[in-house]
Amino acid sequence: MDLDSLRIETDRLILRPPLAQDFDAYAAKMADAEATLFTGGVQTRALAWRSFLGKAGAWTIQGFSMFAVIEKTSGQWIGQLGPWHPEGWPGTEVGWGLARHAWGKGYALEGCIAAIDWTFDRLGWDEVIHSIHPDNHASQALARRLGSTLRGPGKLPAPHEGSPTEIWAQTREQWRRRRA
Repeated sequence: MDLDSLRIETDRLILRPPLAQDFDAYAAKMADAEATLFTGGVQTRALAWRSFLGKAGAWTIQGFSMFAVIEKTSGQWIGQLGPWHPEGWPGTEVGWGLARHAWGKGYALEGCIAAIDWTFDRLGWDEVIHSIHPDNHASQALARRLGSTLRGPGKLPAPHEGSPTEIWAQTREQWRRRRA
């Protein structure tokens, strides 16, 4: 896969692998207590750098990872979303995390639809999950809008093993029936 040319466009977004120029916006998001409340909490810039490189490196090692989400009109990095499956994860996930200024505009739904299509078509996964904190009602609502249903409690690997999570999921067949 040619990562330099990988680009998915929706009406308002560009999804692509992360670039070094995205880091400042990523670090700002990871320093925002509200934006990271349900995803492990605030990270220092140094820790955010390691996290950023981990996601970028997954593209090379696994052939997939979270896409950088770029707002077309401004060219700004507004978050990340897409396939994610680190060691010990409870399933093949399509996850999301947007900067707070991008919340409430439908970007997560728009981007996740494109990412789930790409994931099923290109990666051939049989299902996608969403690991969601039980108190994260906004992400639960998005999972429902995507057609996923609550499967029950899940367990995340270290260093997130103490964080409660619920697994929302759907199969490729369920997704394709809804999209038809």
